[in-house]
Amino acid sequence: MAISRAQLLKELVPGLHAIFGTEYNRHENEHAVLFDEETSNRAFEEEVLFPGFGEASVKFEGQGVNYAETGEGWISRYQHETVAMAFSITEEAMEDNLYDKLSTRLTKSLARAMASAKQTKAANVYNNAFSSTQLGGDGVVLCSTAHPLQSGTTASNTFSSQAELSETSLETALIAIAGFTDDRDIPVALQAQSLHIPRQLIFVAERLMKSPGRVGTADNDINALNNMGMLPKGYFVNHRFTDTNNFFIKTDSPNGMKMFNRAPVKTSMEGDFETGNVRYKARERYSFGFSDWRAIFGANPS
Repeated sequence: MAISRAQLLKELVPGLHAIFGTEYNRHENEHAVLFDEETSNRAFEEEVLFPGFGEASVKFEGQGVNYAETGEGWISRYQHETVAMAFSITEEAMEDNLYDKLSTRLTKSLARAMASAKQTKAANVYNNAFSSTQLGGDGVVLCSTAHPLQSGTTASNTFSSQAELSETSLETALIAIAGFTDDRDIPVALQAQSLHIPRQLIFVAERLMKSPGRVGTADNDINALNNMGMLPKGYFVNHRFTDTNNFFIKTDSPNGMKMFNRAPVKTSMEGDFETGNVRYKARERYSFGFSDWRAIFGANPS
């Protein structure tokens, strides 16, 4: 349905002092720290696990060498989605210069709606990290205690007993990350990079990350997290994380959390011959997801 003069009556009245509701500042590009962005020129992208070999074995004198086997593992698929929004203005509203008066606000509102959709889709990968509605290529949720490995064992990137954000839980998570192995159970040298939290944990994170001494104790010990630089990129608040207690540590694992940008945002306009209305549209296409679960250690204390 086109925007008509009846919906914009106050714009026709001389002396209108102000219009409000679209001038708020926004939380810009919070997805950028959650995902590594790449471009795509296909309808979808796939990434496949190649586990390599396990550790070499001893060859005893006079005996033959052991032949190793390998092959492709599970596949992660990124299916791009088209996100679009449009509005239309009647011919009469155009004649009365209502679009000229409102063009900045209308285009800002369109950009705001498009940006908000992207931020929500990005955050939902983390919001669903413990939900069976979102499974990875290995068939389990992003944060699981039982990621199947090609060696036949399992691995974890969450707590066996969930814990709230604290000095102890952060240290436990960092120790677990240091113990990550590849799919053949060979230790890998991954480093924690940043902490990602909902707005409700901002004050807890600030005390944990910035205090020179241990938090909440009378001990004269140093803050080891701070002193050792265990989270060199600090912490980031995401205002679209829906759980008030969940937190995530992002590592430097390659091919982990990814966004594929298939088509950047593009705007267009056209007139309709039959009605005389003018239509405006914004469109972009992208996907969010993950390949290697080792990119994240997550906690779900609730």
